[in-house]
Amino acid sequence: MARAPSPEDIYDSARVEGERRLSMSALEQASTGFIAGVTIVFGIVALGMTRELVAPTYASGVGQLVGAVAFGIGLVFVVIGRTELFTENFFDPVAAALARRRLAAVWQLARLWILVLLLNLVGGAVMAAVFSVEGTLPSGAHHTLALVAEEIAAREGFATVTRGIAAGTLLTLLSYLLHAVGSAGSRIALAWLVGFFLALGPFDHVVVSGLHLLFGVWLGAHVSYVDLGLNLLLAGTGNLLGGLLLMTLTHAVQVRGS
Repeated sequence: MARAPSPEDIYDSARVEGERRLSMSALEQASTGFIAGVTIVFGIVALGMTRELVAPTYASGVGQLVGAVAFGIGLVFVVIGRTELFTENFFDPVAAALARRRLAAVWQLARLWILVLLLNLVGGAVMAAVFSVEGTLPSGAHHTLALVAEEIAAREGFATVTRGIAAGTLLTLLSYLLHAVGSAGSRIALAWLVGFFLALGPFDHVVVSGLHLLFGVWLGAHVSYVDLGLNLLLAGTGNLLGGLLLMTLTHAVQVRGS
């Protein structure tokens, strides 16, 4: 039986991967962010379709549970496809930036985050536009997607931040755990479990929740671009707090203190 990797082994693996990501050209970073935005929309749409299919027969709670299971495929596509969601770029690149100890690394980190976040949203918006066309999805799926958007928009502001902290911590934990497993099957299982829990919360990931709200705007829900912008700000703040402070920096201290 293979020995489980130590925290030092995991951190070293993350640092190497972080070096790769920081060293990518702006075009590579933009393209990987764009593809991740496109693919995560398949998870959002899977959630909407399954909730709608289950709703006529079972209670709403069962529909939410099945929808969360279905959403996990979106995160599997992102992880196995080696594309990048915004919060996935916390643990690995920060580990590399801390090892470099140069001011230039801070700029490279900022460029990576900005490009990936923007292109996540652009790629997701392109795919959301495709799925928003009437007749593209099964009957009723648009109604469910609009309902989910209204549920997100109705949350109180501070709760959006705390849900964002949970999402940022969860997705950064996924980045950490992926370095502890070696097989594609293990990576799929981890991604699916994290995607399931993210949607079950539901916790506010700046890209996922933002794209849910964009669906709502385009599908005629009681959601506005102001709701979208506010969610991006609050969820993004929470993602940064959870991903960087609660997960990335604490693991860095753990390894440096050992």
